[in-house]
Amino acid sequence: MKLHIKYDIHLCCKVVLQEHLERLKLPYTITGLGEVEIKGNLPADQYSALEMGLKKYGIEIIDNPKNILVQKIKDAVVEMVYLKDTLPLANNSVYLAEKLNKAYNYLSDTFAQVTFSSIQSYIIYHRIERTKLEIIEGKLNMTEIAYKLKYSSIAHLSNEFKKVTGLTPTAFQRIIGSRKEMEVGNG
Repeated sequence: MKLHIKYDIHLCCKVVLQEHLERLKLPYTITGLGEVEIKGNLPADQYSALEMGLKKYGIEIIDNPKNILVQKIKDAVVEMVYLKDTLPLANNSVYLAEKLNKAYNYLSDTFAQVTFSSIQSYIIYHRIERTKLEIIEGKLNMTEIAYKLKYSSIAHLSNEFKKVTGLTPTAFQRIIGSRKEMEVGNG
């Protein structure tokens, strides 16, 4: 029997983090996406236990200031693309600068230094991943998806989609459709 599972990765990580913090009896407050405030000092043995416990789930404690900022940028992009019903009306650079309270040039330079990539490339990648999820879900047509993800046109969305995936959105839809038909035929 095959089970299809839908999950919220952010909720999963939050629950794992909460369980580990509570197991260590650490007083904490989750202050934002990817941020936890530990009340008081965290002894080295508890820090190590928390770090090891989280590592097996692919959760890492970041302590380098540049890496922390890059993670905040990534979290803000993911929040912007996946957790909002529609993308913000503001320009991406304005949105990130306001959200992180830093000049966009500084954010962009730091991101490029650490990841060897641009923030814009990271945003495009996630917008295309969101487009693929919307196509797979099948509730919206391409015009609605383009509007939801703030593309200027379906052609713009299609061009970015093809650059990232090597397929047109229509070809991707056909592949998903044929896979669904095969599952129904085999089920």
